[in-house]
Order: sequence, then structure tokens, then C-alpha cells
Amino acid sequence: MIDALISSKTRIKLLLKFFLNSHATAYLRSLESEFGESSNGIRLELNRLESAGLLTSESEGNKKIYRANTSHPLFSEIHNIVLKHLGLDQVVENVIQRLGNVQRVFLAGDFSKGIDSQVIDLVFIGDFDKTYLTSLVEKAEKVVGRKIRYLIYDTQEAVAIDWTKYKPEPLLLWSQPDDSPPIFK
Repeated sequence: MIDALISSKTRIKLLLKFFLNSHATAYLRSLESEFGESSNGIRLELNRLESAGLLTSESEGNKKIYRANTSHPLFSEIHNIVLKHLGLDQVVENVIQRLGNVQRVFLAGDFSKGIDSQVIDLVFIGDFDKTYLTSLVEKAEKVVGRKIRYLIYDTQEAVAIDWTKYKPEPLLLWSQPDDSPPIFK
């Protein structure tokens, strides 16, 4: 879908990297090895995104570290487009909303690092029918065209989990609209 709007594959990778996880940071050489592309093409796209105000940068030693400009007026729109491109909006619509007592869903794995993948890693927290989840995930996989791998924790287990083992920390994808205390300490 996004390929029809944006012809530069490098720009799409950069948008996924920075706008899926707004905490993601990277420098040119790390992106070069991550994307497997030349630094010139990546530098050109980074400069375009930075001059448009979509990315910010700061010097750290001899490295220029880039991150998404979360205060840009288009940040949330681009973030939503990236979620739709990956099919995560369909996962929320087809799985989470139908399960019942789901407290939170976190995005983990490659996508939480801003790296495109054919596998969506999710962490579900709540008390719900796990068999029904399996059937909903199978349907959602067909819709989004990606494999969905998941972990399930009930609410009590989630509080006791050592979340620091997840690198980077999973991204909150969906949450019950309530005043529950945060899971991560």
C-alpha cells in the first residue's frame, strides 16, 4: 500500500524505523548495516526527512543520531499510516476487540525495533479464551499477510515478569481505556 505512495524503498524503511517506534534512534552507519544499502542513498533520504522536519538529529561524538520528531504536526498521521501498512490496525480490529478481557497488547520483536518483518510478535495481557485467540490470529494472518507470534500473560503474571529481558522494551499497541497502573516499572 505505502509502496504506491512512496517510490523510495529506503525512505519506506526509514519511516518504518522511526515512526513505528518513536523512541528509536539510529546513525548512518548502523542504518547502512541494518538496511544492507549504500550510505549515500540513506544519507540522502535522512537529509530530506530532516529538512522536512520529520526527523531531528543531534551529534554524539562523531556520530549524528537521528530520531522521529514527535512534535511534528504529521507525526501521528505518519505513525498511523505505518501501522496500517504493517496490518497492525487489522490485528487490533480482528483480534483484540473480539477477545473480551484483554488489558493490554504490546508489540515486540523486530517491529518494536522499527525493522520490517514477516512475523508480528505480540504480548497479550489479560484473562480470555486462548483457544478463541488462536482462531482469531489465524484469520488475522490471512488478512495482514504476515505470521503472528504471541505470548499470553494473565494480569497477575504480567506484574511479576522481568520485562527488561525484552530488548527493546515492547511498544504498547493497545490498552483498555482505564486507569490501570503501568505494567513496566
